[in-house]
Amino acid sequence: MNESFKKKILCIGAGYVGGPTMAMIAHKCPQYKVTVVDINPDRINEWNSENLPIYEPGLYEIVKSSRGKNLFFHTDVKKGIQESDIIFVSVNTPTKTFGVGAGMAADLQYWEKTARQILECSQSPKIIVEKSTLPVKTALAMERILSSADSGIHFEVLSNPEFLAEGTAVKDLENPDRVLIGSSLTESGLKARDELVEIYENWVPRKQIITSNIWSSELSKLVANAFLAQRISSINAISDLCEKTDADVSEVANAIGMDSRIGDRFLKASVGFGGSCFKKDILNLVYLCRNYGLTEVADYWESVVRINEYQKKRFVLNMLKAMFNTLADKKICLLGFAFKADTGDTRETPALYIANKLLEENAKLVISDPKALKNAKKDLKEAKGDISYVEDPYQAAKGCHAIAILTEWALYTELDYRKIYDSMEKPAFLFDGRNIVSHQEIYEIGFNVYPIGKPALKHF
Repeated sequence: MNESFKKKILCIGAGYVGGPTMAMIAHKCPQYKVTVVDINPDRINEWNSENLPIYEPGLYEIVKSSRGKNLFFHTDVKKGIQESDIIFVSVNTPTKTFGVGAGMAADLQYWEKTARQILECSQSPKIIVEKSTLPVKTALAMERILSSADSGIHFEVLSNPEFLAEGTAVKDLENPDRVLIGSSLTESGLKARDELVEIYENWVPRKQIITSNIWSSELSKLVANAFLAQRISSINAISDLCEKTDADVSEVANAIGMDSRIGDRFLKASVGFGGSCFKKDILNLVYLCRNYGLTEVADYWESVVRINEYQKKRFVLNMLKAMFNTLADKKICLLGFAFKADTGDTRETPALYIANKLLEENAKLVISDPKALKNAKKDLKEAKGDISYVEDPYQAAKGCHAIAILTEWALYTELDYRKIYDSMEKPAFLFDGRNIVSHQEIYEIGFNVYPIGKPALKHF
């Protein structure tokens, strides 16, 4: 093994952000030793195996190219801290479920334990890089913890938020729109910032590496996600109006998306957004605004989340109403459980809300997804009712009264719906929560079709 590495980089946290980010740095920077540590041995074992703990197109190839050369995964956090020059902190910061700020504020207990562990184990100066999504001013708390002991060791804290979209994480890391690095504007802060810039410059053009003060960097991450989620909630709110007025939300989105001031991204009406970031980050922003007494601003951003909850609720009510106001003992096939295509991630997936509501109506569920069944089983382990998990969509739909498409997997656009229709109970219903199939064709096969934001196509 090459021990003459230019620098030793450590990432604490081997999740959706830490693992892929470090794999890309190792792949692009063979001169750096990159180590990822996590206290979960099963997760580390998976990173060292042929079956990575997360699915992202292209990720396995990137990991394999560097693993064992300059990319290492292990559970010895203390050793990792001692040996490293630069430490990325990528631990989980979920929404608090208890105490002050429950349901909105970020739960910083894992992050604080990590900061204290860095302080305890360090024997030399370190650059600490915040990679987790954190509330504004967290870097200040990190600095206070790290300077609380009179150790004579200097720590410099930087903010380097991730802007990855699941399903395209490898592409986003390889060709990012921008890399944002926030630092304190002191001489040592700027020096640390330049060291991080130097790492990214191995493959990212310098003009795409933005530097800012540390607070702007922390806030930019929350605001970016809030703006993206706001666009989805906006088109989803309009989808409800489209259904009432016989307009077509796809045509509306196309017309407004061609306005160069608006653009066409994130204007796909759907059953609702999910994922680990949007809801969590907006509620974090709401909590921050309330904390500073900005009630109207907080209410505005909170409404983005409320519209998303409403969209999921509306989808289930539409199913109930369409299927003669009873779902009891009816078998419903959910095509897709991941919150979006090309990932197995089910955090905040609309499918979980819909599954639970359908179970409350005593429906029988058959859940199908090419990558997320393992997570779906975990998410629904406490749920009461008749649930089965079938990867093959044809088998899953057999004998069902209805299909609900909840994830925009390309696979679902290519299915033989005539074959599926023939195997189902009649009248057969299809609820397209992603507007990805040809509604007219499916209607002509015999289905009663209920899209989002478009008139339903019914045979009765």
